[in-house]
Amino acid sequence: MPKQLVATAPRVAEILEYQDRGILPNEVKVQVEFASPKHGTELTDFKGGSPFIKEKYDSEWQLFIPRGENEECGVKFGEWNLGNQWVGRIIEKGSQVGDYELGDRVCSYGGIRETVIINAVNNYRLRRLPENVTWKNAVCYDPAQFALGGVRDAGVRPGDRVAVFGLGAIGQIAAQICKKMGASLVVVIDPIEMRRQIATANGADIALDTTDIDVGLELKKLTNKLGVDAVIETSGHPSALQSALRGLAYGGTIAYVAFGKEITSCLNFGKEAHFNNAKIVFSRAGSEPNPDYPRWDRKRIEEVCWQMLTNGYLNCEDIIHPVVPFSESAEGYMKYVDREPQLSIKMGVIF
Repeated sequence: MPKQLVATAPRVAEILEYQDRGILPNEVKVQVEFASPKHGTELTDFKGGSPFIKEKYDSEWQLFIPRGENEECGVKFGEWNLGNQWVGRIIEKGSQVGDYELGDRVCSYGGIRETVIINAVNNYRLRRLPENVTWKNAVCYDPAQFALGGVRDAGVRPGDRVAVFGLGAIGQIAAQICKKMGASLVVVIDPIEMRRQIATANGADIALDTTDIDVGLELKKLTNKLGVDAVIETSGHPSALQSALRGLAYGGTIAYVAFGKEITSCLNFGKEAHFNNAKIVFSRAGSEPNPDYPRWDRKRIEEVCWQMLTNGYLNCEDIIHPVVPFSESAEGYMKYVDREPQLSIKMGVIF
């Protein structure tokens, strides 16, 4: 029987068997070759800290509200197939499928598992992956969207000075986009040396270590006391947001891309935020309508990101680190995604 990576309890991952069903006429079956988890929101769920465990988001009221006594939890440990993106080849196709052929190399959303059955009729999220494009770029399809959304929401323009806090996959890609679109200065901030080195190798101008400096003051020094025009905050740490406010230019914008958590310390809106006319935009590429709707929506963001990933505009080769065999993915997930994230950026899995 095929196997998949499952969250069996908070902070516990295991490889378990599953039973494949037959495909429907509109579906294809894919033999997965590579995959990757999501280190942000998925990790929050994995640790048991998701607001969806005890609450649900009511789209009509646009509020989180408590779940009823008999309502299922939003995170189902024991059933939840961990993972975010996969790449593989089609091994079966239904009679209604006309856009794909057996052997096609494809990519889409889904868990880390040996096979995937997916709708292949009018499904733009099932992406055909050119043979000359690395799988590492493909599995960055999701973080690229939130990076692009953050760059747009921060209002970054050619010539701007930009700071990117947090150098996971989203921050790494955001830094690349800012530099390639003409930002005059891109400063990346992260306490992990490996992440800083990769960001500068991919175009960032200056990397700052948060462990022993006043980051906000350094940003002011680098810009002749003016501060950066825009900040893209992907780390989710309260101290990072406070540093961003200190290093932001008067009237500048912070795109808060991180999946935030409850803040109990390190943040004071009575200081720079109050005096410097700072703007904070809570940026989420998946929220509809997009701030620039109807010209932009989630589908357009996805289309643009796929082009960037497949035409050479973005380089994610070093972002996928480390790469572990599927047989070791449970131990790898618990180590690199959860317990020792300083050893990774975005873990890759090879089958």
